[in-house]
Amino acid sequence: MATAPGHTTPQSSVLRLKRDERHLRTALAPVLAEHLITFEHWQVLAALHDEPGQRMTDLADNAVLPPATLTRHVDLLVNRALVVRRVDPSDRRRVAVALSTLGERLVAHGLEAERSSPAELADDRTGHHR
Repeated sequence: MATAPGHTTPQSSVLRLKRDERHLRTALAPVLAEHLITFEHWQVLAALHDEPGQRMTDLADNAVLPPATLTRHVDLLVNRALVVRRVDPSDRRRVAVALSTLGERLVAHGLEAERSSPAELADDRTGHHR
C-alpha cells in the first residue's frame, strides 16, 4: 500500500486492518450515504452476499457484529427492502435472512466501490495482498 510521506506501513496487523477499514469506509461512504445505511449495515449486506440465507446467529458471526445489535440492523434493512426474512425450511422455529433484489443491486454497487479503494487488502484464502 502506498503511504503518505512520513508514514510507514504498520508492522501491527491490527493497525494495518484499521487503516484498511478506514480506506474502505471512505470508498463506501458515497454508496452508503445514497442509501442511508451505515457501515455496519454494509457488513450485514456483504455477509449475506457471501452466504445467502443465513440464520441470525450465523449472520452475527459472519458480519462481525454483536448479536444484540444485529436484529436492529436487520429490521432497518428489511424496512428498506434490502433484505428479506424467511422461515428456515430446515427448522421452522428459526428465521433465515437473505438479500432482496434491491439488496443485491446495492451490494454490487458497494463491491465496485470497495474495489476502487486504495487499501491493500489481504486475501483471506491466500494471505497475499490484492
